[in-house]
Amino acid sequence: MRKIKKFIKKIIPKNYHSKISGVYNYLRSLYFFGFKYKCIFCKGHFRKLFPMGLKNDIALNLIGGGYRYALCPRCHSSDRERLVYWYITNKTNILCSQKTIRLLHIAPEKNLQKVLRASSKIKYISGDLDPSVADMKIDITNINFEDNCFDFIICNHVLEHIVDDRKAMSELFRVLKPSGEAILQAPISKYDKETFEDFSITSPEKRERYFGQKDHVRIYGKDYKNRLESIGFKLELYDIKNDLSIQDIKKYGLNEEEILYICKK
Repeated sequence: MRKIKKFIKKIIPKNYHSKISGVYNYLRSLYFFGFKYKCIFCKGHFRKLFPMGLKNDIALNLIGGGYRYALCPRCHSSDRERLVYWYITNKTNILCSQKTIRLLHIAPEKNLQKVLRASSKIKYISGDLDPSVADMKIDITNINFEDNCFDFIICNHVLEHIVDDRKAMSELFRVLKPSGEAILQAPISKYDKETFEDFSITSPEKRERYFGQKDHVRIYGKDYKNRLESIGFKLELYDIKNDLSIQDIKKYGLNEEEILYICKK
C-alpha cells in the first residue's frame, strides 16, 4: 500500500497530497479492520496495531519506550497518548468543567491536541521549540508565562530530551497554579533505581545506544519520582490496572506497565 501511495503522489499535484493521505489512511484502516483492538480516539476497530519505537530500546528495558505495536492504523495515536487521554477523560473533569481551564500542552500530540482544543471550557495553549507544530515557540527551561497561570499541564515524554531537566521541572512547577495538576511522563527503566546520564555522550549514535534514541540524554530510573518531588511537586502515581482489566488495557492498545506521574502543587 505504501508503494501505491508513493506512486500516486508522484502523478498528482502537491496541493492534493493531504487529501490523498486522508483517503490512504481510511483505506488502510479498512484493510486492518478487526475486533482485537479499539482506538479510544478515532473509535476504530482493528485486528492489529502498527509498530513504533526503536528495536534497540528493547535491550534497555524501558517502560514507555522501545519497539512495540502501539500505533493506531487510522489516527496514528500512540499508546502513551491514549493513556493520557484515558486519564483525562475518566479521572479528571477538565473536559466537562463548569469553569474555564487554562491548559498548557508541551510538544503536543495531534489527537490529544484536537480533543482539548475542541472544548469550549479549555483555554488551550500548546508549545514546542518548533512553532510549526504548536501555538507558539516555548523553551521548557524558560517558559515565557507568569507564575501560577495554568490549571493543567501535559508534558508527555519530553524531559528525557532536556539536558537541564531540573530547570525544566522548576519552570513547569512555577507556571502551574496552586492546586493545579501536571502529567509529566518520561520513559522509565524497568530495573534501575537511579537515573543514568552522561553528558560526555553527545554523538547521535552513542545516545541511541545508551539512551535508546538519538535525541535522548538520559534514562530515568525509579528515582524519577524523587527528582520531581525535589522541585516541590506532590506526586500521585496512577496505575491504570486499578481501573481496567488487563484484557481491556490490551484492547485499547495501552501499556499496562506505564504509570502516570500526576504532579500537584
